[in-house]
Amino acid sequence: MKKAEVGNVIEFRDGLQGIVEKVNENSVIVDLSYMDNYRDLELEQRTVVNHKNYKIIKESAV
Repeated sequence: MKKAEVGNVIEFRDGLQGIVEKVNENSVIVDLSYMDNYRDLELEQRTVVNHKNYKIIKESAV
């Protein structure tokens, strides 16, 4: 499985999407404010996702 890189858009847990801000050894830190309905979902702005639990939706342009 390919690990996400900073700037990638990933999808995880029931369709949530976010932008990877930091890559750790076993997980990534994701900014959820990327989603249009972020405020409606009443979620924290950032979350941690294990590398096993996401798929890359869009590669970083950097």
